[in-house]
Amino acid sequence: MGPGRLNTLRSVSSPVNSLHRMPSLPPRSPVAENLAAIRRVIEDAARRSGRSPDAITLVAVSKLQPVPKLFEAYAAGQRVFGENYVQEALDKMSALPRDASWHMIGHLQSNKARQVPGRFAWIETVDSLKLARTLEKHATETRSDVQALVQVNWSGEASKSGLQDQDAVKSLVEALAGFQHVRLRGLMTIPDPEWDEAALRRCFSAMRRLREELAAEFGIHERLTELSMGMSHDYAWAIEEGATIVRVGTAIFGART
Repeated sequence: MGPGRLNTLRSVSSPVNSLHRMPSLPPRSPVAENLAAIRRVIEDAARRSGRSPDAITLVAVSKLQPVPKLFEAYAAGQRVFGENYVQEALDKMSALPRDASWHMIGHLQSNKARQVPGRFAWIETVDSLKLARTLEKHATETRSDVQALVQVNWSGEASKSGLQDQDAVKSLVEALAGFQHVRLRGLMTIPDPEWDEAALRRCFSAMRRLREELAAEFGIHERLTELSMGMSHDYAWAIEEGATIVRVGTAIFGART
C-alpha cells in the first residue's frame, strides 16, 4: 500500500529531524508484521465499504508503550501515533523523528490544553465548550492549528468522557464551527468493549448518521468529514460502517507491560 492516509495526516507535518537516529532494528520486527496484517484488514474493509484504503487513517495507539516499539512502528512506515497523557506524549515526541504526527486520544483537562497546540496535530476528545475555548486561546497565541473531533459518549458509561446528549453535541459542533484555530473535523466515540458485533455496528452506523445530520444542518459537509471509531477488536466493523480514523494499539504493539 502506498503511504496514503494509513501513514500520514492531512495536516502539514514537520520535516524529519536529522538529529534523530533510528536504532538498529531487525529486518522484520513483530510490530512491523502486525502493522502489515492490520493494513491488509483495513484494505479489505475499506473496499467492502466502497471506499479507497487511502481514505482511512490508522492511528497507532502508543500510550504506555516503550519508545523502542514506537521506533519499530516508525521503521515500518507508521507516522501517526495516539497518546492519552500529555507529558508521556511530549517525551515520545522528543524521541521520534519530527515527521511523526500525534493525536491526543485521552481525556484532556483544560489546564493541560496549553501544551496541545503546536505539538498535537489532532485532538479527538473535545467534550466541552470550556476546553474548546481554552484550546482556541492557546492555539491563537502559538499561531498554530489543531484538528478537532467532538467526543460522543454513545454507550453512556460513567467511566468514559464525552457528550451523551445529542443536543449538547449539536451545540458544541455549532460553536466549534466558528473557531479559527481549533478546526472542527468530525466526531469520535469509544463504544463499550463488551458489546457484540451487532451492537457495535449499530453504534457505528448511528455515529455516521449523526455526522451526516450535523453536516447538513450547519452546512459543513466539506469540514465535518471524519469519524474516529474502532479499536483493535472492532476496527474492521467500524470501517465498514463509515469510520475514517481507527485507533489500534494492542493489535500493533501487544499488551502493555
